[in-house]
Amino acid sequence: MVRVGPSHRHGLRFLPRVLSVSCVVTSPQMTHPSPVVFVVDDDRSMRDAMELLMRSVNLKAQTFESPREFLAATRADAPSCLILDVRLPGSSGLDLQRQLVEAHVDIPIIFITGHADVRVSVRAMKAGAIEFLTKPLGDQELLDAVHHALDRNRASRAARAELASLHHKYASLTAREREVMQLVVTGLLNKQIADQMGLSIVTVKLHRGQVMRKLEAGSVAELVKMVQKIEASR
Repeated sequence: MVRVGPSHRHGLRFLPRVLSVSCVVTSPQMTHPSPVVFVVDDDRSMRDAMELLMRSVNLKAQTFESPREFLAATRADAPSCLILDVRLPGSSGLDLQRQLVEAHVDIPIIFITGHADVRVSVRAMKAGAIEFLTKPLGDQELLDAVHHALDRNRASRAARAELASLHHKYASLTAREREVMQLVVTGLLNKQIADQMGLSIVTVKLHRGQVMRKLEAGSVAELVKMVQKIEASR
């Protein structure tokens, strides 16, 4: 392991590991973007130490000196998390958290601080932070928090992608198919729907079949869940 002297003086206890020359070979068929760990800290030695730690477990890290620099940067569209120092010159870490929330930027935040403050930690957690760590930090403690944050962001991204796909499928329905769908999810039978809409049972079955096919619903129960997701996201 390589000792980074300045980092230790600022409360970072972990010691970045030496990277081996071996690399991870990925299949050309794999299209999932590599996760990125963002670090915002005004202490360069801290930024360098955390970048080395992330690289030691094959995680890409991007470091920034200030919230302003982070906000101005073009960030990769990939699973990510943010390691954020609470106390920064000018705009604080809490200020950056508020800006990200207001901008609807979905990124898990791991706060780090050299000054334990219950009031600040409670405020950060209420605003959505997933972890609040106090220096000196252990490397495994930080890595565990990072992996948890990345898993959470992957799940969030997958849910958003699923919802976007569902809305795209819903948009392909005709007005009549949507009308039939709304009656189907209320539990009405084909004959009841036909009577209510003034259609033949055959026509209702055709529209119902199109709804199930376009939305790729395997059952009425699955269709109900899809409609609930669509309506909840409006």
